[in-house]
Amino acid sequence: MAEKNERPIKVIAENRKARFNYAIEDTLEAGIALTGTEVKSIRNGKSTIAESYADPKDGEIWLINANIPEYLQANRFNHEPKRPRKLLLHRKQINKLMGAVERQGMTLVPLKMYFNERGRVKLQLALAKGKQLHDKRDTEKKRDWSREKGRIMRARG
Repeated sequence: MAEKNERPIKVIAENRKARFNYAIEDTLEAGIALTGTEVKSIRNGKSTIAESYADPKDGEIWLINANIPEYLQANRFNHEPKRPRKLLLHRKQINKLMGAVERQGMTLVPLKMYFNERGRVKLQLALAKGKQLHDKRDTEKKRDWSREKGRIMRARG
């Protein structure tokens, strides 16, 4: 049999500060409802999700403040760069996330945006709780110690 030409997962944008600023409880994959010019702009690789978050509204989950710049070759049908974008999830997932956000005071943070094997834009969404300043310091100490430990082990041979 002929093997399919499978594409690897291509990461478009990553929110690297999220793991530092939030204690991540759970992650899930969500699709994003995009227009054609948004997809073309994402393929150019200029989008950012660093300051974005997801918010439940009217029984749906929306991605707020994600920046997908305008597609340069588009004409008057171009999109708005920071418009709210609907996240595509199953009803059970939406109910679970809405309950966690409303009852437990958690936050929905996007971790990374990527193209999956089928070429669809997906968003890895995390259910997270904000860290206090002392928690951030503790995380930084652990990371520094693990780096130092690695250096010592390499030096010993």
